[in-house]
Amino acid sequence: MRAGKLTHTVKVMRPTYVDDGFGTMVPGPVSVVATLRAQLVEESTDEFIRNYGGSTERVRIFRVRWIDGITLADQIEHDGIEFNLKQIKEIGRRRGLELRCTANG
Repeated sequence: MRAGKLTHTVKVMRPTYVDDGFGTMVPGPVSVVATLRAQLVEESTDEFIRNYGGSTERVRIFRVRWIDGITLADQIEHDGIEFNLKQIKEIGRRRGLELRCTANG
């Protein structure tokens, strides 16, 4: 992975949960786990016919240097848009990660 190709900045965000006072854990503020330089490998928009009608899915694939602890429960923010992680692939032996994301909403 060449440093010159890491031209984008992404934030890895993790939702937190807080006690609501009645013993139930509710979603709290989102914390930023890391800010990383990334290579945008692919950006696409796909249309699907579903049971409830047509839908559009925005997909972006990023390559980042290795960071430990990223899970599918985390979210990625790029250009002010939040993405859900759908797939995490390891590149080499702890050299990097390929993150496949779909846009929220």
